Amino acid sequence: MPVTARGIDIRRFLNTNAFRIAAVYFVLFAASVLALLFFFYLSTADFLEREIEATVDAEIRGLQEQHDFQGLVTVIHERSAPGGRADNMLYLLTDPLLNPLAGNLSQWPREARQMRPGWFLFPIKVSTRNGPETHNVLCSVFVLGNGDHLLVGRDLHDATVFRNRILTTLAWSGLIALGLGIAGGVIMTRNMLRRVEAVAKTTEQIIRGDFAQRVPLSGSGDEFDQLGSNLNVMLDQIERLMAGMRQVTDNIAHDLRTPLSRLRARLEVTLLEKPDTGRYAEALRETISEADQLLGTFNALLSIAEAEAGSRRDTATVVDLAEIARAVAELYEPVAEEKGLVLRFDAPRPVNVRGDRHLLSQAIANLLDNALKYTPAGNVALSVRGADQTARVEVADSGPGIPADRREAVFDRFVRLEGSRSTPGNGLGLSLVRAVARLHDGTATLEDNNPGLKAILTLPIAPEQAEPASSDPALAEGA
Repeated sequence: MPVTARGIDIRRFLNTNAFRIAAVYFVLFAASVLALLFFFYLSTADFLEREIEATVDAEIRGLQEQHDFQGLVTVIHERSAPGGRADNMLYLLTDPLLNPLAGNLSQWPREARQMRPGWFLFPIKVSTRNGPETHNVLCSVFVLGNGDHLLVGRDLHDATVFRNRILTTLAWSGLIALGLGIAGGVIMTRNMLRRVEAVAKTTEQIIRGDFAQRVPLSGSGDEFDQLGSNLNVMLDQIERLMAGMRQVTDNIAHDLRTPLSRLRARLEVTLLEKPDTGRYAEALRETISEADQLLGTFNALLSIAEAEAGSRRDTATVVDLAEIARAVAELYEPVAEEKGLVLRFDAPRPVNVRGDRHLLSQAIANLLDNALKYTPAGNVALSVRGADQTARVEVADSGPGIPADRREAVFDRFVRLEGSRSTPGNGLGLSLVRAVARLHDGTATLEDNNPGLKAILTLPIAPEQAEPASSDPALAEGA
């Protein structure tokens, strides 16, 4: 069983990247704090030592100013007396044989008998309220002109006590800082784990089939919120695609069952009838026509899937949208004349966009095909404009139009209004238009043309310095 503390799996906690990151930063923080405290302690100790040396040097210079022996003895007696100038100062004046003459030391220290220049450190016994104690003394010695020896020093007890207090204070400060660092690391790690576990829990629920789950956001706008927001957008897209897939599956099963059943029934009736070459030829022609419609439906579905998958995004080039629209208009001009309609085209200047020429031409062809198909009389206008970094393709007709509450629904697959059931088609034309628009980071919308319908395809304009592609692949047939 894993070791736990207050509901936390300690083994899992220690194996997380969040804990490793927090541990690394804690080590760096601890090293920085300890280095800072050590530097502060050394600086303080060095400052105290220099202050003591400066005090002793000042005392020595003051004594050296005494030009006669008796005056020197008098000054030493005054300064070394209890309650004198400096209680922590120690003085000793001896003859050349180191016999004491004046001062508050009883004898010359053994550590300073060599009389070499520099500083000396020696211990002394001091009587205090708590009993006898051993204090260290820092001193300097020199020989007077008459051969006498002079020692001036300072008791380091107060400096030692002060330095120990600083060391204790720094030690407690370091422990508190390290404790705060550990607490901050644990809190930071737990917070990161909590956010990561929220994402993990959401993904687990989605794996189990609950596609409505979304990653919770804290509202702080930090990196985790940005990640969660991107994941939620991705999950919305996945849910939409899954719903579309289910809808496509249901629609295929419903819409293709009828033509397949009709095709099978026709073939079966033909076989049951009396053999007739002419009847067989007619049945084959009708069968081929039904098969062509089925193939057209599957080709449209494949084109929609290809556009939604974005598989051709990497092959996009800069193309002239006005040129593509002009080619589509020329292709459908005979169809308009056959129906007695007037097809107008308006594109005053080139409009460059980055995209797939074949898919763009197929989308424009679908819009124009729908307009010509559902306009009984009047005119159809195709125009291309570019403004405010946006390319705009409009196909306007004078037909019956589409009710406002159904203009979004007709972009779904296999959706056909009641009035269009008798016309050829499979209900995939506008679905392909919207899929192509999304592939090119654009939009496809429907508006009222008063009378009629206006279909609008908007795409971002390519950079001005880009040159449009000059290839002219064949246009796909409209759905």
